[in-house]
Amino acid sequence: MPPLLSAVLIVHNEEAHLAACLTSIREIADEMIVRAVGPTAATVPIGKQSGARVAMRAFDDFGRQKQAALDMATGAWILSIDADEGVTPALAREIAEVIRGPHAADGYWLRRTMVYLGRRLRFGGAGSEWILRLARRERARFAPLPVHEHLIVDGRTGRLSGALDHIKYGSLREHVDTINRYTELAAGRKRDAGRHFSMTHVLRIPWEMFSRLILRLGILDGRAGVIHAAMASFYAFVQYAKLWREPE
Repeated sequence: MPPLLSAVLIVHNEEAHLAACLTSIREIADEMIVRAVGPTAATVPIGKQSGARVAMRAFDDFGRQKQAALDMATGAWILSIDADEGVTPALAREIAEVIRGPHAADGYWLRRTMVYLGRRLRFGGAGSEWILRLARRERARFAPLPVHEHLIVDGRTGRLSGALDHIKYGSLREHVDTINRYTELAAGRKRDAGRHFSMTHVLRIPWEMFSRLILRLGILDGRAGVIHAAMASFYAFVQYAKLWREPE
């Protein structure tokens, strides 16, 4: 019989998290697809030891990379997951039940929680967000975006209550490196759309800080919440600052 659920993910320098991620879905996924970016040799043995199908692909953008992983899947359902995420036991039970049910929707939004610098965030816009990750394979595709790609589902969607844990950034160096990489892609997309840098974009820094720490109560997450809000504010500004070029 063809697999019922295929888990699909892309990996780039995520060998430290990959085994734990695959372990969290092993009981519910009949097929696990790992699309590795570039010659990351450690990915292949980790993936194969966990029972995944591993294929290498040169990186062009996130949307196409994830679509390539989806194209390898053969299950009736797909679960899109990142290497630094993990399915909690409660969510695993929900997924197993819903994909076998007679009245399932075409896709499901999952509640993702964040563990940042070793602390679980509860506020500030990062403590709990809803993301579309589970879908009938024939109804699903990824938006062809260079960054901030997302799953598109043709049909009815619902929500599951179990949590998807996001173990994000063990160090500030890792966060800074990610900001630099993602803002390059975001700035390129804005540049292609004809956007330009404006001095008013500097206002995104205080606004993001105020919004995350005060309006969304991120201050209640202590130092980790304050640092996360500051880094998010920096990201919001830098993606526009990179649109500016000094005259030669």
